[in-house]
Amino acid sequence: MFIAENWKDYEVIDTSRGEKLERWGKYLLVRPDPQVIWDTPREHKGWRKMNGHYHRSAKGGGEWEFFNLPQQWSISYPRLNLTFNLKPFSFKHTGLFPEQAANWDWFSEKIRNAGRPVKVLNLFAYTGGATLAAAAAGASVTHVDASKGMVGWAKENARSSGLESAPIRWLVDDCQKFVEREIRRGNHYDAIIMDPPSYGRGPKGEIWKIEDAIHPLVKLCVKLLSEQPLFFLINSYTTGLQPAVLAYLLGTELGSYGGHVDAQEVGLPVSENGLVLPCGASGRWER
Repeated sequence: MFIAENWKDYEVIDTSRGEKLERWGKYLLVRPDPQVIWDTPREHKGWRKMNGHYHRSAKGGGEWEFFNLPQQWSISYPRLNLTFNLKPFSFKHTGLFPEQAANWDWFSEKIRNAGRPVKVLNLFAYTGGATLAAAAAGASVTHVDASKGMVGWAKENARSSGLESAPIRWLVDDCQKFVEREIRRGNHYDAIIMDPPSYGRGPKGEIWKIEDAIHPLVKLCVKLLSEQPLFFLINSYTTGLQPAVLAYLLGTELGSYGGHVDAQEVGLPVSENGLVLPCGASGRWER
């Protein structure tokens, strides 16, 4: 398992009865997590003194209940000198997936040790965690997301991290259509990161369903790789796309480059009981 164990401002404190108790800076949140199927005693005082609680609705979705939680606050990831702005919004999210720090650490080292300029393409780039990690390591990054609001949020995070002048190209676009245009333009990248949603819609209502779309997109992205690609990273939060599936997908499409594939679950340590909470899967190819 790839474990994000270098956080100071974030931790999963405890997990029980379908929920996780988390510390985001100095604030405690309780959010649902489908992986937490066990029923263990909720002995930590944070279960009774949380600042925010996301309640699932029987009709689908849910809503937040707040207790002295600001509308926005920030946390830092000092290992890479990054700062992220957080704000709870619908569908239980805060604007950051902290388990991805395991991947940030991995590819940041590869970029720093490359000994050459590195161009990174980040697709479905959300609020920019991977974009900023790559830029802080010295890469030039093309950040693509279909949501104008998410790209704006990513720019805020860049400013907070002191990376407002970094070589980052911010684009609001449908990821697959952007890749197709880049192929026609003859552009190439040394590394590709993609964090596709299970289901989504593009700016013009285009439907994205990961099980149907991920393989064709990877095939297209391989055409964008430079002659000496550095890495290719795929993240998945979809149950059907297990690590072995990601490994086979990368190995099949990138076999001509040689290199090495490693795909595992991604997890966060739970401080109260020593468990590691699974948080999806990542497939990594490196030259």
